[in-house]
Amino acid sequence: MAARRVESFVAETVFDVAVIGGGPAGYSCAFRAAQYGLKVALIEKSDKLGGTCLHVGCVPTKAMLFSAEIFDHAKEGGMYGIDNIGAGTINWPQVLKRKNEIISKHTNGLQYLVKKNKVTLVRGYGKLNGGAKGGVFSVDVDNDGQKSQVQAKKVVLASGSDARMIPGLQADETILTNVEILSLDKMPKSLAVIGSGAVGVEFASVFNSFNVPVTIIEMADRLVPAEDAEVSKEFARQYKKRGINFHTSALMDKVEKVEGGAKVHFKTSDGKDQVLEVEKVLIAIGRAPRTANVGLETVKVEMDRTSVKVDDHFETTEPGLYAIGDIVAGLPLLAHGGAMAGAVAAAHMAGKPYKPVTRNRIPACTYCEPQIGSVGLNEAMAREMAEKNGWKIKVGKFPLAGNSKATILNAHDGFVKVIADETYGEVLGVHIIGPYATELIQEAVLAIEAEVTIDELMFTQHPHPTLSESLLDGFASVKGMSLNA
Repeated sequence: MAARRVESFVAETVFDVAVIGGGPAGYSCAFRAAQYGLKVALIEKSDKLGGTCLHVGCVPTKAMLFSAEIFDHAKEGGMYGIDNIGAGTINWPQVLKRKNEIISKHTNGLQYLVKKNKVTLVRGYGKLNGGAKGGVFSVDVDNDGQKSQVQAKKVVLASGSDARMIPGLQADETILTNVEILSLDKMPKSLAVIGSGAVGVEFASVFNSFNVPVTIIEMADRLVPAEDAEVSKEFARQYKKRGINFHTSALMDKVEKVEGGAKVHFKTSDGKDQVLEVEKVLIAIGRAPRTANVGLETVKVEMDRTSVKVDDHFETTEPGLYAIGDIVAGLPLLAHGGAMAGAVAAAHMAGKPYKPVTRNRIPACTYCEPQIGSVGLNEAMAREMAEKNGWKIKVGKFPLAGNSKATILNAHDGFVKVIADETYGEVLGVHIIGPYATELIQEAVLAIEAEVTIDELMFTQHPHPTLSESLLDGFASVKGMSLNA
């Protein structure tokens, strides 16, 4: 009865906004638009909100990483004065159970927020049905064969992304993506990871901590290739120290399924053919935007290959149609970037003030051990732009060996690197590798957003002893004046 009442209401209502996709970008846009007083429909094909991030991405992987961190600490209990706890064993079903409980808690939280914000939730696969007619768009919705239509003055497409797969392969019980690896019924005996972006190195970190032999195969000439070159170098040093094997400048030839696992054939940087036999293979070569079969061919939208081009408030070239999140050209495929895009789009649709999203002010975070947090320009980018524009830049680096809290945590490897304009002291980029880098980076995001100078940051109080002090020393290092190194 309740379902029929909702369907009837939807059929008779012209919404101010219809959002297609219930991941972080979509639900953030829907909730914020409703907070501005707009009548909002949120269309989601699955029976749960949260998208990839909550169910098979950001949240479950970080739950596993935390279990791995606890296990690593337990292995070294004697160092901390805690005797007789032993090496411990991994209770894999409990790791999965806790991960699933966290997902369930936050899924229920989103359901509550739908009601709190008075958003109409429409279950089913949403697809555009042409441009606006008489100022109103139509979105076709298919809920397991039950067809309906949502009418709205504005439409926001937030359809998300899927894991990229190597041509000729498909995910199964041996060849895994982020989806399959999160629900293995038992830990693998060995693991090959193809790709060393955030997804690849995070899973490598988890299973290495759980004593699974892991080998990373990366086509680029360094691990975490999107990061600053010095961060990559330190990252490789620490992964080698942890016993994680890796090959960079390695070209994968094929994955051959064999009894009990797979053989990964690849060429090393010196041109030698190698064969690695493992039980499981994780394909972590990035993500592809879901822009097929969403009706984009029925509207006048400008594309950049498979991504959608938008303006500074995320409106496409089809008036009244917005695109946010992983499908946006030039936007990094990050949950927080998508959520902010949703907030900006909602503000524009409601006629409220907003601040455009600046691409290089979106922080990048990698949650493995060691953690990486970065924002702004890396050194290579900064030097290239400086040469082109006649700038002068200065680079400072503070080693965490000089930070007492890092030593307390037994995690004093790594550093804070700051890139700044020499003339005005503007912070251009900050790169952190070490404990809780993913939490610390937000101070740098704020400093860049607010255009706070190095001179001002050097006299900004930081509590002692904390990891945040490493940023104080990092900013001061630009002038060669850090107090603890």
